[in-house]
Amino acid sequence: MALICYHASHEQFAPSHLLQLVQQAEKAGFDGIHASDHFHPWSERQGESGFTFSWIGAAMQATTLPFSMVCAPGQRLHPAIVAQAAATLSEMFPGRFNMELGSGEAINETITGEGWPDKEQRNKRLWESYQVIKQLLNGEEVNMDSTIQVSHARLYTLPEQQPVLLAAAVSEETAKWAGSWADGLLTTAGSLDDVKHKIEAFRNNGGKGKPVYLQFGFSYGRDETAAAKGAHDQWRSNIQPADKLEDWEEVKQFDEAAQTTSEKEVTENIPVFTGMPALQQQLQEYLTLDIDRLILHNINRQQEIFIQDYGAAR
Repeated sequence: MALICYHASHEQFAPSHLLQLVQQAEKAGFDGIHASDHFHPWSERQGESGFTFSWIGAAMQATTLPFSMVCAPGQRLHPAIVAQAAATLSEMFPGRFNMELGSGEAINETITGEGWPDKEQRNKRLWESYQVIKQLLNGEEVNMDSTIQVSHARLYTLPEQQPVLLAAAVSEETAKWAGSWADGLLTTAGSLDDVKHKIEAFRNNGGKGKPVYLQFGFSYGRDETAAAKGAHDQWRSNIQPADKLEDWEEVKQFDEAAQTTSEKEVTENIPVFTGMPALQQQLQEYLTLDIDRLILHNINRQQEIFIQDYGAAR
C-alpha cells in the first residue's frame, strides 16, 4: 500500500506554522511528510523560505512519521554537507528519512554569486553530487576534482540505515536518465498517461524495483470560489514555462510574469476540488500506478481545513 503524505511547503508557510501543520497531519491520518527546500519563494505572496534542514529535525522529533525532502546539491549546498545532514538525521531517526535530489532552480541556487549552468552541466553536477553523497554515507573517504570539488572528506557519524536517495524528475527524459543511477524516483502528477510514461521510462532504464514517489498539486476548498481564488493568489507564478521556472533568478521576475495571469488560466492548469470524494477519486487513479508514496500538496493557504477534511473522510 502506498503511503499518503502531506506536503510541507516552505515557500508558503513559516517553519513554526509548518511544524503545527505536520502535527495536525499526523493526527488526521497522513502516513508521511514531504518537504520542499527553497532559499526564495516563487512570489512575494507566498512570502517564506525557511531552511528545511534546520526544520526537519524538529518536525521529526515532534511526530513519528517518515519524512522526505527535495534537495539540490552542488551549488547552494555542497554535497558533502548534504551527506552530513542526511547522515545525522538518519542516525537520530532510523529508517524515517529519505531525500530526493534534483538539479535545482536558479531562484535558489544563484545566491552563491556563481553563474547558472545549462541543463547538461546541471545534470552532470547532480550525478557527481549523488556519487559524493553515496560514497560518504558508505563511510568512504571522498576526493573529487571535477564539476564538484571534494578533498579528503569522510563522515564519522554514520546511520545504521542509510537514507534512500531518489532523483527528482519532472520530464520523461530526466526520469529515464535517473533510472540508470538513482535509488528511486520523485515525479510530478499530471494526466494519468503522462505519469505512466515517466514511471515506465524510469523503470525500463534501470529503475525496476526501486521506489517511486508521486507529488500531486491541487487547490482544495469547501467552495469553488475560495479554492480558485486561493490557487490564483498562491500559485499563478508557478504556471510559467518550465525553462523560466528553472532559469529566473529573482522573485520579482515571477511576479512580473504573473501579473496578467487570470484565475481561469490558473484553474485550467491546477485541479480544483471542493470535496474529499472527488479528490479521493483522483487519488485512486494515481494509486493504480504501483507507486510507493503519493504526496498531496494543497497549494492554497487553507491548510487546516484541508487536513481536517482529509481526516474526517478517512
